[in-house]
Amino acid sequence: MKSSMMIRHITRAKRSLAHLVGLAMSLPAIAMAQGLPDLEEPSTGGGGLRDTIQGHMYDFGILIGLLLATAVFLVVGSASIASFKEARERETWGKFALTVVVGVVLVIAIIWLTTEAAPILMP
Repeated sequence: MKSSMMIRHITRAKRSLAHLVGLAMSLPAIAMAQGLPDLEEPSTGGGGLRDTIQGHMYDFGILIGLLLATAVFLVVGSASIASFKEARERETWGKFALTVVVGVVLVIAIIWLTTEAAPILMP
């Protein structure tokens, strides 16, 4: 008696699983790609394939420059905080001031260089 009941439960579970698999297989047909946005054009170029690729490469170069400037800003900030902590403990404020001044000059130089490099990358 128990085995026939067990077989019915297994059969019912298989049937339910088959219905779920059928439903999952039909979902891609239901979900049409009508609401997706169009591919954004690059900031420069466009028109032909070559110009579009050059425009995307230009945008990628600008992005790399921004990431570099961000990384430099974070490193300088981290070094300044560490130098400030050391200056509070050892009373060496000259080293702290030098670290901050050199860091600010470095950040300004990186931002200036990336700004100057942007027109060079222009296709």
